[in-house]
Amino acid sequence: MANTSPNSFKKMLLKGDITSLSDTFKIILMKAGFTFDKDTHHAYANVSTNEVANGLGYTTGGQELAGVSLDINNANDTATLSWTYAEWTAAGGSLVASGAIIYDDSTATPGDDYADAIVSYIDFGETKTVLDGTLLRIQNLSAVIT
Repeated sequence: MANTSPNSFKKMLLKGDITSLSDTFKIILMKAGFTFDKDTHHAYANVSTNEVANGLGYTTGGQELAGVSLDINNANDTATLSWTYAEWTAAGGSLVASGAIIYDDSTATPGDDYADAIVSYIDFGETKTVLDGTLLRIQNLSAVIT
């Protein structure tokens, strides 16, 4: 799985529009065939039409993330914002997704920035099909800032 953060997230973080440890972050699943564009996908509104439909164990709008932490890696010159994990159990059919997006549900529309700003896209590398009654768990959720 590869993670990508839009440049708008880095800008909003530096401006203080995203306060990271105290904000509410959510994760959504993306439909099969979705392609993330870090230059144009800045906010939940930019990608919501490609979110997995409500039902089958999934709730549109996302699941709130817990366990937020911030780590600095001086050897690689990075800072990483991370969360514990997210999970869904397919119910009444199969969940199908090609990736997930973490967004900041606390951001309004300050100046030229974005409400519900996208923080990170997690590309599954393939379409995942989770059968009825099966758990989909995404671990090691993060946004790396270089």
